[in-house]
Amino acid sequence: MKILKMTGIGLLLIIVIVFAFNYSKLKLISGFTAKNMASSYFLAHRNVDYTNKTDNHGPLTKLATTVVDKTYNSSLATVLGMSSKKAVYRKGVGAVLIHSDKDFTKDYLVPNRNLTPINKPYPYGNLAPEKHIFSNIDTKTLDSLTSNCFVENHPDGIKQTRSILVLYKGKIISEKYASGFDENSLLQGWSITKSLLTTCFGVLENKNLFDINKPITDFPDWLQDDRKKITTNHLLRMESGLEWKENYKTICDVTQMLFDDVDLTKRPLSKTLEYPIETMFNYSSGTSNILSALLKKQFASEQSYMDFPYKELIDKIGMHSMVLETDLKNNYVASSYSWATTRDWAKFGQLMLDKGIWNNEQILHPNWIKYISTPNKTSKGEYGGQWWLNKGNFMPNVPADCFYADGYQGQRIFVIPSKDLVIVRFGVTQLGRVGFYPLFDKLIGNICKTIK
Repeated sequence: MKILKMTGIGLLLIIVIVFAFNYSKLKLISGFTAKNMASSYFLAHRNVDYTNKTDNHGPLTKLATTVVDKTYNSSLATVLGMSSKKAVYRKGVGAVLIHSDKDFTKDYLVPNRNLTPINKPYPYGNLAPEKHIFSNIDTKTLDSLTSNCFVENHPDGIKQTRSILVLYKGKIISEKYASGFDENSLLQGWSITKSLLTTCFGVLENKNLFDINKPITDFPDWLQDDRKKITTNHLLRMESGLEWKENYKTICDVTQMLFDDVDLTKRPLSKTLEYPIETMFNYSSGTSNILSALLKKQFASEQSYMDFPYKELIDKIGMHSMVLETDLKNNYVASSYSWATTRDWAKFGQLMLDKGIWNNEQILHPNWIKYISTPNKTSKGEYGGQWWLNKGNFMPNVPADCFYADGYQGQRIFVIPSKDLVIVRFGVTQLGRVGFYPLFDKLIGNICKTIK
């Protein structure tokens, strides 16, 4: 009897320990689904059922139950009736997880926007795109390739695709959408936000207002140890040596930052060196949020920081659908949160293809494009400056000069200078980056072959 009692106590203790560990994990799941639901419902105008069946239907996130409150522009998510998380939508800066009901009425900054349409055909303006027929393009094959991505489980496609747009020499040669989506639908960039917001440093450099190769002096704590040797270049190339764990399947730095923190720059800024600088490629969403904090330090006011990405980049090239989401401390979440239409995402790619020139204005110096598309020292040709590369032949059928912005679930903006191509794909495919390589290698490689 004593043995049975001790066994029962042991089992109960194990259950309590397992529950305690997983309860923290449940909070992260509810945080993801609440935030994603608020953005999807209030910003992208997709309904609750659809969002639950698609965007929130990952192996763990599908366990959550989400309720939308239109009165307070909020969403509440729970997992198994426990561990609730709430997100609120704020016009102009998207959705954010809140920690108390006081956050509903908390003041926040909104960027000043210039939404005056640019009176030119797409992509260089906001007028309808001009139709153009290129005799050197196999349009029938191209149409088949892009169409296959909307046929679920097609051997030549990529399942759960929402949009594909192909620009050749600045002209749309293919544009397709899944049912329920069109050229006006907002789509989340996820980590494409890294490539977008950090381009602001290229804008600053072009204005001779910043030097990415100088040690960072804006963070006082860093000046007390070896972090004083870190430059913006090291951060852009993910070679700073800062400690960071990026694993979305467990409780770690990235999940705690995104789904629990109030200030999404504080946790990564607190990290110390784990490796000597420039000896390890460590992909880190925390690093991108440090860059957001560093960008804020370049301005005399938070409002100027809020306005800058739109004034000098986003609205300047007519990406008027774009919304960069912020945390509760008015920081742009450079790691993860941005929304725009497929056409506007393609404009960003076209700016890169055009070496930083937009309507005869040099927004970025050509050297910036060269910089971001040059491999860092430690990624074996896979990563440049907040952009992914194909220098290491990771997609053997895709030209080696291809560089691309990469986001969760297969969001991509491919820029291929040798082919004058920008290829944009958005969807909700549950695969890791490595799992996408053979799929995009086949798709992008075959699209390139249609150009004679």
